[in-house]
Amino acid sequence: MGDFAREKSRNICILAHVDHGKTTLADHLIASYGGGVLHPKQAGRLRFMDYLDEEQRRAITMKSSSICLQYKEHSINLIDSPGHMDFCSEVSTAARLSDGALVLVDAVEGVHIQTHAVLRQAWIEKLTPCLVLNKIDRLIYELKLSPMEAYTRLQRIVHEVNGIVSAYKSEKYLSDVDSLLSVPSGDLTDENFEAIEDDEEDTFQPQKGNVAFVCALDGWGFSILDFAEFYASKLGASSAALQRALWGPRYYIAKTKMIVGKKGISAGSKARPMFVQFVLEPLWQVYQAVLEEDGDRGVLEKLIRNFNLSIPPRELQNKDPKVVLQSVLSRWLPLSDTILSMVVKHMPDPVAAQSFRISRLLPKREILDIDGSSDVLAQAELVRRSVEACDCSPEAPCVAFVSKMFAVPSKMLPRGEVLNHYADDGGNGEPEECFLAFARVFSGVLHSGQRVFVLSALYNPLKGESVQKHVQEAELQSVYLMMGQGLKPVASAKAGNIVAIRGLGQNILKSATLSSTKNCWPFSSMVFQVAPTLKVAIEPSDPADMGALMKGLKLLNRADPFVEVTVSARGEHVLAAAGEVHLERCIKDLKERFAKVSLEVSPPLVSYKETIEGEFSNPLENLKMLGGSSEVVEKITPNGRCVIRVQVMKLPCVLTKLLDESSDLLGDIIGGKSGQACKSLEILRGSIVEDENPIEALKKRIIEAVESDYSYGDSEIDKDRVEKCRTLWQKFFKRIWALGPRQVGPNILLTPDTKRKSDNGSVLVRGFPSVSVRLGFLDGADLNGKSADTSEVTDQTLWQEAESLESSVLSGFQLATASGPLCDEPMWGLAFVVEAYISPLDEQPNETDASIQQSDQYGIFAGQVMTAVKDACRAAVLQRKPRLVEAMYFCELNTPTEHLGSMYAVLARRRARVVKEEMQEGSPLFTVHAYVPVAESFGFADELRRWTSGASSALLVLSHWETLPEDPFFVPKTEEEIEEFGDGSSVPRNTARKLIDAVRRRKGLPVEEKVVQHATKQRTLARKV
Repeated sequence: MGDFAREKSRNICILAHVDHGKTTLADHLIASYGGGVLHPKQAGRLRFMDYLDEEQRRAITMKSSSICLQYKEHSINLIDSPGHMDFCSEVSTAARLSDGALVLVDAVEGVHIQTHAVLRQAWIEKLTPCLVLNKIDRLIYELKLSPMEAYTRLQRIVHEVNGIVSAYKSEKYLSDVDSLLSVPSGDLTDENFEAIEDDEEDTFQPQKGNVAFVCALDGWGFSILDFAEFYASKLGASSAALQRALWGPRYYIAKTKMIVGKKGISAGSKARPMFVQFVLEPLWQVYQAVLEEDGDRGVLEKLIRNFNLSIPPRELQNKDPKVVLQSVLSRWLPLSDTILSMVVKHMPDPVAAQSFRISRLLPKREILDIDGSSDVLAQAELVRRSVEACDCSPEAPCVAFVSKMFAVPSKMLPRGEVLNHYADDGGNGEPEECFLAFARVFSGVLHSGQRVFVLSALYNPLKGESVQKHVQEAELQSVYLMMGQGLKPVASAKAGNIVAIRGLGQNILKSATLSSTKNCWPFSSMVFQVAPTLKVAIEPSDPADMGALMKGLKLLNRADPFVEVTVSARGEHVLAAAGEVHLERCIKDLKERFAKVSLEVSPPLVSYKETIEGEFSNPLENLKMLGGSSEVVEKITPNGRCVIRVQVMKLPCVLTKLLDESSDLLGDIIGGKSGQACKSLEILRGSIVEDENPIEALKKRIIEAVESDYSYGDSEIDKDRVEKCRTLWQKFFKRIWALGPRQVGPNILLTPDTKRKSDNGSVLVRGFPSVSVRLGFLDGADLNGKSADTSEVTDQTLWQEAESLESSVLSGFQLATASGPLCDEPMWGLAFVVEAYISPLDEQPNETDASIQQSDQYGIFAGQVMTAVKDACRAAVLQRKPRLVEAMYFCELNTPTEHLGSMYAVLARRRARVVKEEMQEGSPLFTVHAYVPVAESFGFADELRRWTSGASSALLVLSHWETLPEDPFFVPKTEEEIEEFGDGSSVPRNTARKLIDAVRRRKGLPVEEKVVQHATKQRTLARKV
């Protein structure tokens, strides 16, 4: 790779929704400029980048893979990525290593949910996108649109994609589901479109040349620039002027040979926009000449003559019109030249791209204490500058980022490299799988045989010896240039290249930064669009194969960037995947590649949450429940010395959701890591706002979340109520002791109200509002006022004991919120006030003997308090109408009109809730948006295909948590209820109760159910001798 020139290089990835034509497009690019690895006749049908058997069988891409193309004097690294929601982690790994993205959109299906996801990923990673509108031919012979209708449709898609990107730019939407639901695709009329002038802010503008119109299957495509050059001499205008005029409301007046806007044409004129007249109509004429029986073949001959196309006569005389069209159009408008010229012109080279992306790759860190570390900082800054400049000189520090590890069979390695170096697989003899790192060199030169430092995401060069576990030294055994499935060994790789590296199998689990110096900050972590939510427990069919399964799970965990392998509290090996297709592939890989043993897979393990009923029409009533003495649950420790009083309140849904989404950021803030907090805020919001303090930003969002719950109404009474709510919430925010479970969850523990006086000389465990202090709700003056109150306490010994028991109260709260009373699932969106009163010891002759005696009889006092707090919190939840909370998928379905009934029947069986349904204009498809509970989603796609004869498709993405309104302990009381449900003995269990019982049964908890349903009288058969 010595002749590599950075300015003549591009690193691009192809991103799109599933089945929009990514791999087909890649096939044509490889066939034209891949060095002869694929014959043009097979392009679009072979799917060269889908080399796994499972990918060919399912006809979807499941992993991102790279290939190097040589276009004219340019070297282009192309990464093909999956479009299925289950494999969106592979999109993240591809986006991190690329500088530009080709975003494909199907001209018939339009923008889908994964299109939103990939556009967001490109925006987060600061990629330069180009838009490719694929399957233009389907508009002609499938939908049979006129050129004008097709133009309106294409304009609508470009406008919608621009709308999504501009929304992400303004940080308006933080989740793809919100953005999808907020874009009313049916609201755009022709009048609206005509009014849209060329907006300089728009990312994609066909007249600028960063939008291509293609048919990847037939191998043709064009941009506005191609047609501007065709017509420049004919119309007597410059190609630049024509390029600006060939999109939008611009019209050509033949008489005057003038290009005018909409105002320049008369009212009754039948003038068509120039894009329709000069671009689409000639295309339509070619298609009609071939596809229609009485088509004018003279159009083809004229086209061939005018453009000097060399087409073999046998292809023109072919009986199949598709073959004729492909042979003519692929020579007239070659797809690969259109796409790659657009890539070279509009996407940046590594030098320009890295200077633009540096704030995302290596964000600047604020260092507070610089004592003794100025040399390290200077070296780290030098490394950052060389990454920013893409310095490829041999003296520059070598920095690379590994976005994923992938396994290849050892027999696939180039010959001569199979016999040595198997240390990276940890096996003896010859292992069958070899792990390669999918990496990009950002600075310096990477050599095979070079020793580098492997830095994990938590590495900090300023900490020195204390972070040794986050840095390892490794030797690179081989460096390869990836050619799809093939690997081409190279001696070295300069900055700006994408390579595969062998020898890091033991050092990297998922991703890491490689550096030739220890004084280097690690690259920022990648952002994944979804979390692995589908969990199953696995065990070998034969217990003797347990060792092989453990080894296989380790290999799978390393080979898949997104899978999570854990051991549950019950000792099961739990595999977490993104969805059913991903899970099936993981199980198949385990059985056939990594473990090679037969497995038993449990039904999916679904997570739930527990909360209380809290849909109050008046939020003030809800807040006053924590202030008043109603609904208090009291527990006393076994030795009688501590009385626990607990009150519980439901938090607003918006606040609960915010606390849940910000768990990483809260963990960093509460743990005191302000530098990490910036990184977490960046991941949470996609892009960090300059000079914004993450703590202030979160505090502001918490206050906004609460205000959105109670701010309504304009009357004086409502305003008074809002003011009271605001005052109460401000008081509560100054009393936040802890969050739970695991210190960062969506439940709040408030410190008790110290104004209340206790009887019989007992002391209240006050707690300390540490979270309020960390989040900036409390300042020093407030804290001084609080600490002054302690002087009132007479018995200092008792006071010290109360202080020492604060951790027990906290632990009890954490245990309670981690496993609720219904089925030991975590609690969700609850605020607790725990008042623990410690009474003095009874008078004993010798206090030490008494304490020892009590400790022996009931166990340690701190443990008793912890258990009592836990039981009291759980009892308080049970008393306040407990409810189950389940995870919901957002589901996008596409169905032909004739199968709508079957689709709704499947949705009804799955307890789905339909949100929106609309017909796609110009096609027979309906798009339906629905929410489906995760518990009901297993086998959903298969059942849908079965009932609709394969005509419907569904995509699921995790959306939110939703409370089940049903009372799991429902018993009919009123006459109407008894009439409807019968008396208490014969009431059928409702959905909530069934779900709770299923979880309790799985966890081995007691379940109230009749063991014998229909018992007859037992007869003992006597044996007659």
